[in-house]
Amino acid sequence: MSHVLLRNADHIVTMDDGRRILQNSDIRISDGVISEIGKDLTAKGEVVDASRCVITPGLVNTHHHLYQSMTRAVPGAQDALLFGWLKRLYPIWARMTPEHFHVSTQVGLAELALSGCTLSTDHLYLYPNGARLEDTIHAAAELGLRFHPTRGSMSIGASAGGLPPDDLVEKEDAILEDCIRLVDAFHDPDPGSMCRIGLAPCSPFSVSQDLMRETAVLARDKGVMMHTHLAESDEDIAYSLVMFGCRPGQYAEDLGWVGRDVWHAHCVKLDASEIELFAKTETGVAHCPCSNCRLGSGIAPVRAMRDAGVPVGLGVDGSASNDAGNLVAEARMAMLLQRVLQGGDAMSAMEALEIATRGGADMLGRPDCGRIAVGARADIAVWDISGISSAGSWDPAALLLAGPTTVKNLFVEGRQFVRDGHVTTIDLGAVIERQNTMARALAAV
Repeated sequence: MSHVLLRNADHIVTMDDGRRILQNSDIRISDGVISEIGKDLTAKGEVVDASRCVITPGLVNTHHHLYQSMTRAVPGAQDALLFGWLKRLYPIWARMTPEHFHVSTQVGLAELALSGCTLSTDHLYLYPNGARLEDTIHAAAELGLRFHPTRGSMSIGASAGGLPPDDLVEKEDAILEDCIRLVDAFHDPDPGSMCRIGLAPCSPFSVSQDLMRETAVLARDKGVMMHTHLAESDEDIAYSLVMFGCRPGQYAEDLGWVGRDVWHAHCVKLDASEIELFAKTETGVAHCPCSNCRLGSGIAPVRAMRDAGVPVGLGVDGSASNDAGNLVAEARMAMLLQRVLQGGDAMSAMEALEIATRGGADMLGRPDCGRIAVGARADIAVWDISGISSAGSWDPAALLLAGPTTVKNLFVEGRQFVRDGHVTTIDLGAVIERQNTMARALAAV
């Protein structure tokens, strides 16, 4: 049995059932699981000094498009609203190859890891030039991050009234067949799983209602979760009213897209009745505050969602609409925006951190992650509070108010993924150099 002891942490923000914050305490990891928490634990195996550090659960990212780290700050998309932004980027994404998806996944996941993330979803909904979802699955496995990729899809092109160009959509029978193939090949439902597959038609303006219904039936038959974009912007709402004669919440309910096995991205424009529907059905929401600001979509009513009982997690969204993939910075933005809407007491730093850890894990059906408790998976972030970002802080555990935005150490399934601020599993410098070369080639066309 392998053991790692994290010794003498200044604070441990557990996010356990009691939401305890422990001081000057240790954590023992045994074979990828947290086996003991307490003071002055007996050393055996590797010992990691956590003095002058705050320890939190690894953060959980519930919405991303990792391939977009290849297309940050694209001219013509920098100042566009959602639909114009997509139309600018679709032709660029159509030129991407399997290698683009592999490399951008590693860059995007490494960026998340350095911000404390140990579990990330991904929503990949386009497959040009022979690309497949396993291009990202293999990239994540090489890197070592816990991964929940979703098999996205687009089936309604511009000629049929959809938004994407026709050369980026797929036949619906082929989409469903590939969903079956991927779940059978890669989905691991067991506790401690490093890979779980979800099914994720892209959005109401890029897939048919039939595909939404059939995907829901298939997902429930296979016992996997379902994900899509919903109610992201005013344009999104207008499209739903014109094309379907109803608001997005009614659209989702009519097609079987509410329930504990469903989470929707954004939901910026949910109204009170839709929030009530999501609370009643335990339908989840991936809140992406920075992307929503960047595209001018608005501020999601997270305070109202949380008060009603809607499961809420945090997502950075794609790096073409966020430009960054820092999950702890995203959590701070979530806190600040709710205060902008409703006052300085609208959301505490601890509540925002809970959304970014336990909230996301629970929403994704991972009660084994997102908390520091005996028996939980050893997904742990260690934050150095000896530097300038925490200097003068009276409450070092309040990381989102005064603290670092990159981790010192990160453990995933008990393995040290980041050591002293550096990813240990791949040559990240070489991967970044490769991504920059590929991005320049895309821009030159």
